Amino acid sequence: MIRHHVFLRFPNDRDPASIEDLLAGLHAVCAPLSGVLDIRIGDNVSPEDPVVHGFRHAFVIDFATTADRDAYLVDEQHQAFGGRLVDAVDGGTDGILVFDLELD
Repeated sequence: MIRHHVFLRFPNDRDPASIEDLLAGLHAVCAPLSGVLDIRIGDNVSPEDPVVHGFRHAFVIDFATTADRDAYLVDEQHQAFGGRLVDAVDGGTDGILVFDLELD
């Protein structure tokens, strides 16, 4: 299983409702794809503010296999969603951190 983490740093003045609407679109991106086991979207609740580095939102997608994750990465809907994220976060791609973890 692959757990795909995406951490997001939005500008401080970004409307929270617009962030929520944007991230809700992830479900539509993943719905037609096989191998998506779970999707979680949420806010960073860590009290360790100095090491959060502004990454206050995230989503996690669990994929059954590496091939399922790879199919998601090249999917047209994912590419479009990713472009909207890059446009919305602080600093373009500098406002996004991706970390994939292989789980047994």
